[in-house]
Parts: sequence; structure tokens; C-alpha cells
Amino acid sequence: MRPHEIRTLTNAEIGQRLDEAYEELFNLRFQRSMKQLKNTARIQQVKRDIARLKTVLRERELAAWLAQQEEGHA
Repeated sequence: MRPHEIRTLTNAEIGQRLDEAYEELFNLRFQRSMKQLKNTARIQQVKRDIARLKTVLRERELAAWLAQQEEGHA
């Protein structure tokens, strides 16, 4: 998932995607431990997707905080 695709989602949709990604990561780790995982690179891909999702959420959080700070000083 690309960052520009993530930015078009709402916060609720990003939260849902995060939940799904964490669940997939858990399942991939479980498969790896049971020696059933075929594509080990998928773990890294999912971890990067999680990081991208969390980064966009944090950007929005900081933008909202800055807007609030500017309102208070105006």
C-alpha cells in the first residue's frame, strides 16, 4: 500500500487496516514458527505497511495539534 493511497482513507479506515495488518502479521509469525510459511518476505512487507499506516495517523494527529495551537494564539 502506497502512502498516497493511505492518505485518501479516513482515520477509522486506517484503524481498521491497522487491525487487519496486525492480525496478518500474527498469522505470518505463527506460520513461520510452524515451518509452514512459504514467502518469508511477506512479514517485512506487512511490518512496513503497519509503519506507513501509523505514520499517516501521526501526521494527522500533529496537524490537528498544530491547528489547535494556532487557534489558541490567534
